[in-house]
Amino acid sequence: MAKTMKAAFLPGNSTVEMKSVSVPSPGHGEVLISVKASTICGSDIRAIYHEHLGKGPEGYQGVIAGHEPCGQIVETGPGCRRFKIGDRVIVYHISGCGLCNDCRRGYMISCTSAKYRRAYGWQRDGGMAEYMLAEEKDLILLPDQLTYLDGAQVACGFGTVYEALEKIGISGNDAVLITGLGPVGLAAGALCRKLGAERIIGVDISAERRELALRFGLCDSVLTAGPDNVNEIRELTGGAGVERAVDCSANAEARATAIRATRRWGKIALVGEGGQVTFNPSPDIIHDQKTIYGSWVTSIWLMEELVERLVRWNLHPEDIVTHRFSLDQADGAYSLMASGRCGKVAVCPTMEITPGVALQPSQPASGG
Repeated sequence: MAKTMKAAFLPGNSTVEMKSVSVPSPGHGEVLISVKASTICGSDIRAIYHEHLGKGPEGYQGVIAGHEPCGQIVETGPGCRRFKIGDRVIVYHISGCGLCNDCRRGYMISCTSAKYRRAYGWQRDGGMAEYMLAEEKDLILLPDQLTYLDGAQVACGFGTVYEALEKIGISGNDAVLITGLGPVGLAAGALCRKLGAERIIGVDISAERRELALRFGLCDSVLTAGPDNVNEIRELTGGAGVERAVDCSANAEARATAIRATRRWGKIALVGEGGQVTFNPSPDIIHDQKTIYGSWVTSIWLMEELVERLVRWNLHPEDIVTHRFSLDQADGAYSLMASGRCGKVAVCPTMEITPGVALQPSQPASGG
C-alpha cells in the first residue's frame, strides 16, 4: 500500500483544493477503508463549499471533505469485534461519544458531547480521498446485492429521508407532496413509491430536476414552483390536499406550500436544512389538526433497516446518481452539484469510471 494519497479539501471559495497526505493507520476500534464512492451532499455546498458558514455540528475544521462515503475495509486496528478486512461497508457519517442518551438510542447525529461528537468530512477526515479512517461502531455492512454508489447514497440522503418518512408514515392511503426535487427529494420519491404511496406530487423551480423526477418514475405529477401551487395540488387531490408532505427544499415559500397543501389531520416533515418559513398557526395548523415533524438525519439502526429493505425492494439509490467523477476531478464534481443542474453527483476515488458522464439508468429508481 502506498504511504501517501490524494485528498480533497474545501477552502470555502467555491473551489476544491487537492493535497497529498499520509495514508493513516487505524488505531484501537478503527478500520482503514479504501473509498469506492463518496457522494456530495447539499449541506456541503450550503455550509462549506461557497464559504464556511457552519458552527458547532456544522463547523468545518479544514479536514478532508466528504460525509457520504462507502468502501471496502483494507486494514483493521486492535479491538475490532465485528468487521474484518474485505468487508464492504457504509459509514454512518457522525461519530458520537457512544455514551450519551442520544448515542445509546443510535442517534449519533444528536450526540451531546462537545468533545467526542465529530462528523466525517466536517470535524474529522471524510471520504473525498483514496483511503479514510472510520470507527468500527460507525459502520454498516453493505450487502453484495447493493453497489458502492447505493451505499454512499444511504450514508446520508436516503437514510435521512427514510427517517422522515417513518415519522410521518406512508401507505397506500396517502397522496404525498415533495417540495424540492434535488437529490433528497428524488430519494423521497423513490422511497414513497416503495412504501406504497397512492400518488406522488413533486414541486421544484428547476426544469432539469422536474424532468429527472418524471424520467426516473419518482413522481406522478410535477409542478413548477410558484404562488398557485396550493390550488394546483388541491385540484390534483379532489380539493382536499395531500395526506403527507415532505419539504426537502429549505425554501420559505415551498415550506409554506407543504404546510398549506396538506389536508386536515395530515402530517408534514421538514427535512431541508437552513432558511425560514412563515405560517399562521391557527388556520394553517391548529384548526386542521395537522402535525409538523422536524427530522435530522437518522439513527444507525434505522439506516441498517433501510439497507435490508433496499435489498428486499430491489431499489438501487445509485439510479439517481446522474454524474460520476474521478477524485482528480473533484473540483468539477462540486461545481456541478452547486449548479443544481443534476441529480446526485459522486466522486469515486478507487473505482474505474468514465469521469463526468451523465448516466441514463436502464430502469427507474423505483426499481419497477
